[in-house]
Amino acid sequence: MKNPLFWLVKSEPVKYSWEKFNSDGRTFWDGVRNYQARNNLREMKEGDLVLFYHSNEGKAVVGIAKVVKEFYQDPTTSDPNWVVVDLSPVQSLAKPVTLEEIKADERLKDVGLVRQGRLSVMGLKREEFDRIVELGS
Repeated sequence: MKNPLFWLVKSEPVKYSWEKFNSDGRTFWDGVRNYQARNNLREMKEGDLVLFYHSNEGKAVVGIAKVVKEFYQDPTTSDPNWVVVDLSPVQSLAKPVTLEEIKADERLKDVGLVRQGRLSVMGLKREEFDRIVELGS
């Protein structure tokens, strides 16, 4: 088994919140219309861990999810260019880790959230994932 990769996905809480995700128990991650983000969805493997980030409002990592089904055609469009993965929540962070905290942390200066703020699905290094989880515990 390969090492799980680590990811971060963003969602506006008004569109799809961590609370709603937890009550649903599982969702497909749709609406990605950026090629780089789409390519990241295609790289996700079952079992990979994913940080859930509230964008626009809150601007904080609020929980950990995992990939439970690898990519397939986005059911919200007939365009075969776009894909989704299925995610399930794993656990909430004890406290949200804000974008400000992430930007202020020397160990996270290269994280995609800081360098590519508009990207909705991004990879993380294990150290980055672990550090954000540590900040949230």
